Amino acid sequence: MAGAGGRAAAAARGAAIRAARREVSVGPRCARALGIVPTSAQLDVAVPPRERALALGLEPLSDAELLACILGSGASRAPVVELASRVLEEIGGLPGLCRASPARLAERRGLGPAKALRICAGLELARRASLLMAFPRERLSSSDEVATFARARLGHFDHEEMWLLALDGQNGARAFRRLAQGGLHGCAVSARDILRVALLEAASAIVLVHNHPSGDPTPSAEDIAMTRVVAEAAELVGVALVDHVIVAARGHASLLDLGLIG
Repeated sequence: MAGAGGRAAAAARGAAIRAARREVSVGPRCARALGIVPTSAQLDVAVPPRERALALGLEPLSDAELLACILGSGASRAPVVELASRVLEEIGGLPGLCRASPARLAERRGLGPAKALRICAGLELARRASLLMAFPRERLSSSDEVATFARARLGHFDHEEMWLLALDGQNGARAFRRLAQGGLHGCAVSARDILRVALLEAASAIVLVHNHPSGDPTPSAEDIAMTRVVAEAAELVGVALVDHVIVAARGHASLLDLGLIG
């Protein structure tokens, strides 16, 4: 019975793969007209994620299957979906994957430098696409809009980064530039470094943005003191510091909204 069951599963898998490949070769519309589109149930029978994606699209795939599509192939004694599932489990799911560097991923059994770079390149493309879609082309009217934009770029980091949002005379975004990168508990940046970038970007006004990896957006005493120093220095060169927004997993904080600057 076991042998018969195995042969039946293999036959179902083969039929689904052939149907998926025929759909790709003739196009989805023609495939449906000819009745050769594999059903979702068919494709659930151990069909490789690439064939599932080609037949059904990417949305129905699990995180492990999507990662398997990026990896392309498995490792010794580990099919690609098994390898992808193990990597996600070991590294902490999608949040951990987004935070991992190529070097850290390359250390995982079954990956290596080439696969690690492929994963990180895919994630970076996704971040850039998200950034382009979120980038505020019109006037910024609130700290909520700044936080929504900044979280797409900084929200996943396990270290602090300080960024500058350069604004034109109508509070429209001109540029978003990284100023400094630090550790878990902070990063050091001087008023001179901040204003150098602001002047290079011909900013009429600026917003400082940084993240708190701890998840708590509450500004520290150091955050407040540094912001006031920058505000005073910016006023001397004719560039207004409009706000300092801190983004974190549990929301965001605006020093302007809190009445700490302005």
